[in-house]
Amino acid sequence: MEKASSRVIEVTVITGEDLRVNRRNPVKKNAFVIVRSDPLNAKSTGMNTDGGCNPIWNEKLVMDLPMHANFITVEVHSGSKIIGIARIPLSDFMGGYLPANYLSFLSYRLRDDNGEKNGIINLAVKVSGQTNMSCAASCSRPWFGGPMNEKVSNGTVTGIPVSYGI
Repeated sequence: MEKASSRVIEVTVITGEDLRVNRRNPVKKNAFVIVRSDPLNAKSTGMNTDGGCNPIWNEKLVMDLPMHANFITVEVHSGSKIIGIARIPLSDFMGGYLPANYLSFLSYRLRDDNGEKNGIINLAVKVSGQTNMSCAASCSRPWFGGPMNEKVSNGTVTGIPVSYGI
């Protein structure tokens, strides 16, 4: 039986930058990434054996995204040691003014066990099957504009789309 409102998240783990063990020594080998959408749902990249402190993975991880999830967690490991973690809010790549199935390219600062900066992770993220539509897509009436005074505005009109009830 299929879920009525399921979402699938595609996270492409692209690269890591300046990954260090104990904030001093650069990672030499065996770096990999685990992406979690909740505590019971996780996927992992393969181990990068020759990238050093700037590994390249370019691996796409596809997993279910629970409706109750508010963020995803990205963990970078070297062997059995956790190098750094980033908690990424879903609002960074879905909802709001972003259209459904939009591919976002994102970079996040990793934090080690002590909360100190420890490298950067570069990702591409796309969510399929979104149930929350953007404001522009959810407005039930067409938008109307009015005339503008070119002497005052130089022909530029700005505004924020607002959904209103009928």
